[in-house]
Amino acid sequence: MTTTPTARPAAPAIGRNWRAPAAACITVLLWASAFVSIRSAGEAYSPGALALGRLLAGTLTLGAILLVRREGLPSRAAWPGVIGSGLLWFGLYMVVLNWGEQQVDAGTAAMIVNIGPILMALLGARLLGEELPRRLLTGMGISFAGAVVVGLSMSGHGGSSVLGVVLCLVAALSYAGGVVIQKPALRHGSPLQITTFGCLIGTLACLPFTGVLVSEAADAPVSATLNMVYLGVFPTALAFTTWAYALARTTAGRMGATTYAVPALVVLMSWLLLDEVPALLTVAGGLLCLAGVAVSRTRARRAREEAESATA
Repeated sequence: MTTTPTARPAAPAIGRNWRAPAAACITVLLWASAFVSIRSAGEAYSPGALALGRLLAGTLTLGAILLVRREGLPSRAAWPGVIGSGLLWFGLYMVVLNWGEQQVDAGTAAMIVNIGPILMALLGARLLGEELPRRLLTGMGISFAGAVVVGLSMSGHGGSSVLGVVLCLVAALSYAGGVVIQKPALRHGSPLQITTFGCLIGTLACLPFTGVLVSEAADAPVSATLNMVYLGVFPTALAFTTWAYALARTTAGRMGATTYAVPALVVLMSWLLLDEVPALLTVAGGLLCLAGVAVSRTRARRAREEAESATA
């Protein structure tokens, strides 16, 4: 007499459960480190030149990986999303954010740019039909309050301008719009393909800054140039790819909520790497950011656990 073996949950499901959150964590860590590197590179490079140098390094890195993996071009259906996200997120966002941070203090910039995840969730609901669960909205509200606290604690006096505020607002809008446009493209191409060609589009859009980049690179200290290359290889090439991988497996709103961990990590990294001791108010704001991310992700974890229990 033979017995039928008891079915076990599929192993790939377990892999899917940890890979997307791990990819999101890599993105958040690298994007947080970018703020430290931008501070160094931005002293020697103007906004457009820094954006172009970063994108060139990112495109070369991604292109080499794409050739090694032999993935080729994404399908025709992916190109509207690739071009749109390339122009908005890789191109416009990087230039106006670099420019805006020269016009306003870091705290003001952080508060305004952190409107982006909220806009991302609203645009995702409106244009992509994504749900807006109560826990997600609550978590984003908590995290945004934390970002405001961090921003207020870091803000100086008289260091802001109307132009800088407008530029940071444009950065938030382009960030949110680029992510929402990129999301549908991930159905028609791999994360590596969508990121590589989006980065290439952004690079082409920034080519008018070539002359400025060449002249500034001749006088820039080696440390600033290395930081620019680091920004292209890690926070751009690697982090944008892991972002696309995670975005393909969740909603734009949830991914946007995850990025609220960035301000808390920036505070910690500045403390450890730049010896900038944060004020108690800054620490409190960072903890609020992390608490909001935890709240926004709770429902997703419970839903996965219930699904696993149902298939066990």
